[in-house]
Amino acid sequence: MTVVAVTVTALLTMASGLTLVRIIRGPSILDRAVATDVLLAIIVAAIATEAAYSRDATALPVLVVLAVLGFVGSVSVARFAVRRDPE
Repeated sequence: MTVVAVTVTALLTMASGLTLVRIIRGPSILDRAVATDVLLAIIVAAIATEAAYSRDATALPVLVVLAVLGFVGSVSVARFAVRRDPE
């Protein structure tokens, strides 16, 4: 079980590092917004992994709040991007 935990931690760390690179170097604001949404999904996955590993269900409300926050943020950015498009 420890090997799985270390592997998952390494993969999540690598994914968050690459996502931070996209946030910093993103050519447009939409790229940065999508990368921020992906980073939030990685954080949710990390918290869920820790909750599964420790068999502790107290993190579930935090997961729900973060998932709703990510959804609302993505919809807000999408609506803003559509309104800015001069079609």
